[in-house]
Amino acid sequence: MFKKGRFSGYLRPISYLIDLSIINVLAYLFFSNNFQILNFVAFTLIAWIVLSLRSTFYEIYRFTSLVKILSLTIKQGVIFTLIVFAFFGYYGEVNKNPLEIFKYILQVFLFITVFKLAIYYLLKKYRRLLGGNYRNTVIIGKNKKTEQLEKFFTDNPEYGYQHQKTFDIRGKNNNSLNASFDYILNNEVDEIYSSVAELTNDELVQLIDFADNNLKILKFLPDNKEIYSKKLDFTYYGFLPILSLRKIPMDEPFNKFVKRVFDILLSLVILVGLLSWLTPILGLLIKLESKGPVFFKQKRNGLDYQEFYCYKFRSMMPSPTAHLYQATKEDERVTRVGKIIRKTSMDELPQFINVLKGEMSVVGPRPHMVSHTEMYAGRIDKFMVRHFIKPGITGLAQVSGYRGEVETDEDIIKRVRFDIFYLENWSLLLDIKIAFQTVYNAVRGEEKAY
Repeated sequence: MFKKGRFSGYLRPISYLIDLSIINVLAYLFFSNNFQILNFVAFTLIAWIVLSLRSTFYEIYRFTSLVKILSLTIKQGVIFTLIVFAFFGYYGEVNKNPLEIFKYILQVFLFITVFKLAIYYLLKKYRRLLGGNYRNTVIIGKNKKTEQLEKFFTDNPEYGYQHQKTFDIRGKNNNSLNASFDYILNNEVDEIYSSVAELTNDELVQLIDFADNNLKILKFLPDNKEIYSKKLDFTYYGFLPILSLRKIPMDEPFNKFVKRVFDILLSLVILVGLLSWLTPILGLLIKLESKGPVFFKQKRNGLDYQEFYCYKFRSMMPSPTAHLYQATKEDERVTRVGKIIRKTSMDELPQFINVLKGEMSVVGPRPHMVSHTEMYAGRIDKFMVRHFIKPGITGLAQVSGYRGEVETDEDIIKRVRFDIFYLENWSLLLDIKIAFQTVYNAVRGEEKAY
């Protein structure tokens, strides 16, 4: 029997069953004539289950974000497309129009996505309105962080947490750890949340042993312990547990492949569809106004701190010190044409050549001049973390208001924070969102686009 308050033990098998039904019923409707339907059912049944286990497609919890769900769906859709085409490629005698296959896959994932989101939102409504599908929680340790967590449980009933009690271990009316254990056992508590800072090492071991021996879920708040606030990656070397400081999604081969495909496709669209005719026009205007090359190249630091030449349309008068000084507001070096192309970010378009060459990505931390990188690396904490991934034409920091001139150290500190968040939380959906936001900002115009 499934424990009360847990993610329904039946919901995940039902989701598998419904999704597989959608896949196979639509396959029959699309390809009923001259179609190896039994082989297709067997093939997709095995492939879908293996793929879903590998991609964690059905590991959706009450605290899972909508962006994460959509990201998982896109990832599942890309691999399933390859699986379906592999099937039709193997059975070469089944002559099907690729466009029909794509229509089939799109309809499959339209229905699956609608079903998945419907369950997600219905469960939220069920928890909020009827108080069902809930988990009883207690918090051990009282400080600002645990008070924030208690407020979160109270203010967000749609997550399905019913907070029972917070135990103040170190305060004036302090409770003993054993008293909290008695309460947990007598009140059907499902999850224990504990402050790391409020307990000694011996108390932490005692709490872990209690949770394990009584089948209680135990989670910790990092509090002021800096190391615990990182997105740690946990693994084993033999039987020895090892913690890595952070897990970078783009280190995974599949994610790296997806991002590279996205970069190549978008680069080809821009280079062929836009720059093929825009470059001669801008080149003529740039040459008519001032002497010098149409393109400007400058050394920047990229992945693993490697130097590369970053390309731009020239927007300033040629200068031997261009590699030292960043453009400022009302900069006299900027030409009239340069003001226009900088305001609309058109000067950055040649960087799609860098993307196609593999030196940059469409989205990532913006690369700085080599002289500025050396300067910031020495005085800005964690600045070098940005170089774990390829730099981008645009980035999360840029669409969040931190583009252009760095006026104070606070500007670069916040930019670094956004860049680190991006590399630790990358998804294809996030890249698409940033790309659209960049286009919107360019059309609208930005204050620091000068």
